[in-house]
Formats: sequence, C-alpha cells, structure tokens
Amino acid sequence: MNEGRQSPKLIFEEKKAIKLFLWLFYIFFITYSLFWSVIIPKYTTFKHSENFMDGLGIWLYITVIGILPASIYIIKKGNLYFVKYFVFISYVVIDIVDNILRYFGTNKTFASGNIVELLFVFFAPIFVNKKYFWTVSLGIIGKYCFIGILLQDSDVLLPVISTIILVAISYILLTRFNSYIQSLTAAQEELHQKEKLALIGQMAAAIGHEIRNPLASLKGFAQLQHERFPEQNEYYPIMIQEIDRIDIIVNDLMFIGKPKSVQIEPTNMKDIIEYTVSIMRQQAIVQNIGIESSYAEHLPLIGCDEKHLKQVFINLLKNAIEAMPDGGTIKLNVQYLEDAGIIVSIEDEGCGIKSEDIPNLTVPFYTTKKSGTGLGLVVTNQIIKEHNGNINIESDLGKGTKVIVTLPVCQK
Repeated sequence: MNEGRQSPKLIFEEKKAIKLFLWLFYIFFITYSLFWSVIIPKYTTFKHSENFMDGLGIWLYITVIGILPASIYIIKKGNLYFVKYFVFISYVVIDIVDNILRYFGTNKTFASGNIVELLFVFFAPIFVNKKYFWTVSLGIIGKYCFIGILLQDSDVLLPVISTIILVAISYILLTRFNSYIQSLTAAQEELHQKEKLALIGQMAAAIGHEIRNPLASLKGFAQLQHERFPEQNEYYPIMIQEIDRIDIIVNDLMFIGKPKSVQIEPTNMKDIIEYTVSIMRQQAIVQNIGIESSYAEHLPLIGCDEKHLKQVFINLLKNAIEAMPDGGTIKLNVQYLEDAGIIVSIEDEGCGIKSEDIPNLTVPFYTTKKSGTGLGLVVTNQIIKEHNGNINIESDLGKGTKVIVTLPVCQK
C-alpha cells in the first residue's frame, strides 16, 4: 500500500494498530522476561536466572523501555508510519548487542530469543504493508544468521527454520488482508464513481432543458440570418456548427445522468458498422483518412438497441479520426468467437495515448484532447455495459490506438 496517500480513515486505523502493537510489545516482553527470570527458576530446577545479569543485564530492560517515549515522540511529530520500523530496528539492535555481550568469547551454548519476535512476525500483516513485512521477516532471520556466524554456533539454525515457517504462515495472512483491502478500495471507488454520475445526473436534469431552449432559438436565428444574407457565409456556418456541438455535449450529459431505456432487438452488427462508416466517411475523407472494413463470413445476430450502438461506434470512429490530423488508415474488423461473442476492433494510426491515461478515459470530464469534454467515452462505456459487453483500449504512444468492443450474441 502507498503510505504517502492514505485516507484519514486508514491513517486512523494505522494509529490504532500502532497503539495496540506497542501495548502488546511491552506486555509480551515483560511477561516473557518475568516468566524465564523469576517464575521458572523459582518453581523449577531450570536455573535460567543465573544469566539474568549477563549481556546488557538491567540495561537491556532500560533500553527496551526507552523505546516507548521515543516512539510517542515520533508519533507526535507526525511520522506515524515510521514508528513500527523504529520499534523493530531498535529491538533487533539491542538484542544483537545483548547476545554478543552474553555469548561472544564464552563456551556457552546459544539459547536466546524473546516471544516478541513472534509478535513482530504475526502482527506485521495487520499493517498491510509488504515493505514492513519483509523488513521484519528478513530482519529476524538475518539477526540469527549474523549471530550464528559471529559465534560460530549452529544452534541458531532452529530459530532460523522456525522463523521461516512462521513467516510463510504470516505471508498468507498478509495476502488475504491485501486482497480484502483491495476489494474494499475497489468498492469505494465504484461507489465514488456512482456518486459522481448521480451528481452529473442532477446537474443535467436541472440545466439540460434550460440550455436546450435558448440553444434552439439561437440555431433557428442563425439559420434564418444565413438564409437572409447568403453572401455572408463566413460566420453563420461556424455559429451553427458550434451550436450543434453544444447540443451534443448536452445530449451526453443527459444520457449519463438519465440513461434512456434500452430496447433490445435482434440486429445485424454488419449493418450497424456499415451505417456508422457511411456517416463518418465524409469527415475521414476531409482529413485524408481511409477506413478499411473487414467482416467475418458468418456473423450471428446480437441483441441490442440499434440507435445506442450506432452512437457507440460513431463516438469511437470520431475519436480515431480526431487522433489522426495528418491522415492515415483506420482498420475496422468484425469477428465472431463462439466463447466470446461479437468482437469489433477499431485501430488507428494516430498519436496514441499514455498508458497511465488509459484507466481514466471512462472517468467523467477526464480528457486528453485540447477541445474534448471527457464525456464521449463515458457514454460509450455506459452503453456497452448496458448491453452486457465490455470495452478494452490498447495504445502505443506515437503509434496508434486499438479499441476492442465485445458484445454477446442473441441466445438461441
């Protein structure tokens, strides 16, 4: 997860996890120390307490307790995500120093470790952070390997192997948590998208008709003036063209806000594509663009709203033409795959689209064009979804773009 772009909710959850982690860290550390240094020697014949003052001795506990005020200070300074690293690294450094002072230069058998290491391994998935998880996992394994090499003691192999097994189990938990968080994030983004579309719908419903009424008057007035003064052809055609462009934008807004009812009827995809090409061919010729169409020999009928699908392919062809100001060829291919349905691909030789822009092309008002509205592909995507199809966009910057639309065929 990207810690630099967390929502307030996730920051709050991180703070709660840090507090719980610090509480458990000291409860585990103190309980384990008392258990092995006081309870076990008192009630059993095992005299582990003889080593209580070895190594750092009392300074081991003073330095570990000293991690707490330092952690609180870091949290207050706003470095929330650094605290878990600070606690872990501090503990590992203190433990290595303690073990070196305890065993180096002696003939004692290595018998060290603390239950807090299990806490580090099993609590790491709670933070849902792979970087921290691997820091903890490799840090603990590396600590034992370093001590084993320094002391030349093979007894460290047991904690190393045990830690590797625990890390494998913990990694499964981390993967599950990651999947859960990604699902929640996707659901939240989808909800946000629906809220955005609902807002657009409210806006469109409120202003759509108010725009259309004066727009119709303006267009009628411009056409009337054009007829009265035919010699002044320089401005009136431009005015009418721009009024039509505004009307298209209003239509797109109205469609997104209040999708029209879909009237599904068996339709021949070839007829839809040929109609679309005939509509757009003149605009393509003006820009020195050729349109090459190819069709599979046998195309089954599809269940669709013919008018809506025509709008889809007009939008896609229009985008392809606008992407090729210097001319070129648009390849339009219609295929049928039994396990997929009707597949329509539109491939241009235009400027292409940056890979990071592609996921945002169906976001309302997001556009890569200087004069675009960011609504055409939104409407296109919505119509395709209403027909239980899908759209896929592939693009190489500077080479061109390929749009693939897949639609189901009529059920027999």
